[in-house]
Amino acid sequence: MPLQNRVTPFGDIVAITARGSMMGNRGILHDAQRRIRRRWAGRLWICCVLEWQGRRDPVMAPGHYTRLFFRDEPTALAAGHRPCAYCRRADYNAFRAAWAAGNPLHTPRPGGKPPLAADIDRVLHAERIGPGGTKRRHPADLARLPDGTMLTLTDVDDRALLVWHGRLWVWSPDGYADAGPVSPRPVFTLTPPSMVVALQSGYVPRPPLLDPERASPE
Repeated sequence: MPLQNRVTPFGDIVAITARGSMMGNRGILHDAQRRIRRRWAGRLWICCVLEWQGRRDPVMAPGHYTRLFFRDEPTALAAGHRPCAYCRRADYNAFRAAWAAGNPLHTPRPGGKPPLAADIDRVLHAERIGPGGTKRRHPADLARLPDGTMLTLTDVDDRALLVWHGRLWVWSPDGYADAGPVSPRPVFTLTPPSMVVALQSGYVPRPPLLDPERASPE
């Protein structure tokens, strides 16, 4: 029986057998029976590598953060998870620089200093969580969206699509299906707007797993 620890582009935490290539953290979400009791425990939502410095901790250890898993980094970004500043320091620095370049009004720190992680997390949390804790979707023009963005075609569509190399790809836990070329039309992004701008400003996510690959532990 799979644990409830896989994350969809909508930010939902589900129990499926599909494996992930990246891990994430939203705090302690599970109880002593390894059941998910809440969707997040704070504003800090991060995306990590599966292994770091040889550590392989239990997935749902008592009193420790709940290890979540994503198919790939575009999925994590769509759910609202930024790169971790510890296990992915270079990626975090690149993301922070691109995020700051594209979102100057969100980080007016004196002396042109880069934003703090808390500054980014505050903005992202408002962008990813809607009324009643629902996933917030943001209107956009498909033709203007950068690679790595995930979207839906309507504000109630339950199908997530990825923009990658001029084409749309329908996401599923097991892979992607080619949905044709990108063309101008109104859509709704799942990826938070400030992250979309970071992608436009030069942040390059790890490539999506367009074909099934080995990944996460239990």
